[in-house]
Amino acid sequence: MNSKPVNRRPACVLFDLDGTLADTAPDLAGALNATLLHYGLDALPYAHIRPVVSHGGIALTRLGFGMEPDQVGFEERRQFLLQHYADNLCRETRLFDGMDDVLGVLEQREIPWGIVTNKPAWLTDPLIRLMQLDQRAACVVSGDTCERRKPHPDPILFACRRVDADPAASWYVGDAGRDMEAGRAAGCFAIGALFGYLHPDDPPAHWPMDTSIDHPRGLLPLLDSAIDAG
Repeated sequence: MNSKPVNRRPACVLFDLDGTLADTAPDLAGALNATLLHYGLDALPYAHIRPVVSHGGIALTRLGFGMEPDQVGFEERRQFLLQHYADNLCRETRLFDGMDDVLGVLEQREIPWGIVTNKPAWLTDPLIRLMQLDQRAACVVSGDTCERRKPHPDPILFACRRVDADPAASWYVGDAGRDMEAGRAAGCFAIGALFGYLHPDDPPAHWPMDTSIDHPRGLLPLLDSAIDAG
């Protein structure tokens, strides 16, 4: 992939949540393993669960039980997992290393930042409060905020409207192909977060992104370049 140059200061910077802004995998893995133990199965290794986390409760339930959503018992197990997660949202979840530095630079330079996630609001909103980000984020758009969620661009376009930012002058950062599809479709500068929860069936080589970063602090030189370019 050839990186597209950054040629202007971003009007806003929007982040996916799980696997991009925050390392939520420990708590989601804990919820899956608690569900497996409840149903009499062995826990799975963390390394086996981490790549699936960005794909939500259906993917985690499928991974843990080898079941499909139309099978009897699947929804019961998924709901158990989600409730356990809701009860333990922020035990080990943290911003990725370096991400708070990035947010601080954005705030210092008065560039609004927000969150666009496929996580439903009943999980997103309390998690953002527990992480004390609710007073810092300019907007939080969840998977059920709009009628259509990523990879459709609507949630990103909605976020841009909330902060009065031109999508064509905004950045979207995410760790999955659907994030890059949504960002590109919205007209944003799409940045792949290669430190996130990379699924083997969704390799970054196939993502329609403009550039990528290996660490959250990789955003800082991009911001410096954008500021220098005006």
